Amino acid sequence: MTPTVAVLDYGFGNVRSAVRAAEHVGTQAILSSDFDTCLNADGLIIPGVGAFAACMQGIDKVRGGSLVDARLIANRPILGICVGMQIMFAQGIEHEIRTSGLAQWPGVVDRLVSPIVPHMGWNSVTPPAESMLFAGVESEWFYFVHSYAAQEWVLSDTDAYQRPPRVTWSEYGTPFIAAVENGPLSAVQFHPEKSGDAGLTLINNWARTLV
Repeated sequence: MTPTVAVLDYGFGNVRSAVRAAEHVGTQAILSSDFDTCLNADGLIIPGVGAFAACMQGIDKVRGGSLVDARLIANRPILGICVGMQIMFAQGIEHEIRTSGLAQWPGVVDRLVSPIVPHMGWNSVTPPAESMLFAGVESEWFYFVHSYAAQEWVLSDTDAYQRPPRVTWSEYGTPFIAAVENGPLSAVQFHPEKSGDAGLTLINNWARTLV
């Protein structure tokens, strides 16, 4: 049976690109803001671009926090992309203003420390050896466009509700978190839908967990 993937339409993110990428790897992709549709899909992609606070406002309008909680309780996979990853952390700081995130992971998303921001273009990543998302593309480069990132991992192994989280790092001026795999919740800071064959392989790796 072909798995269904809902792409959450909450006003932010490259939703059409995410839909096309999900279709390309063989899933039935649905663009939706409907709570039940997104809850019951085999997989949920949460894209995001722009400001952390604005994305959280959009998430709140579609009951995104409750949606994420309900899917994780039911062990239903989620993939966050770019700001869709950032909002999984407890807080985001932009222009000295703190905004609460979905708090699936502790930690703060803050401005990158680099002479040139935003970080825009291709960069390498360092996934852990047991990574599922990066299987077959461990040495590939991915496309980033962001000025903010989580720059430390503060969740201990004993805090994780399933197996220890798998954290992938990249570097731009300072190390930052490029991806997290934590049970049914996965997220990437880069744009796999803009990362060519490597990005499609990553999405396909995620989609294989849906069947």
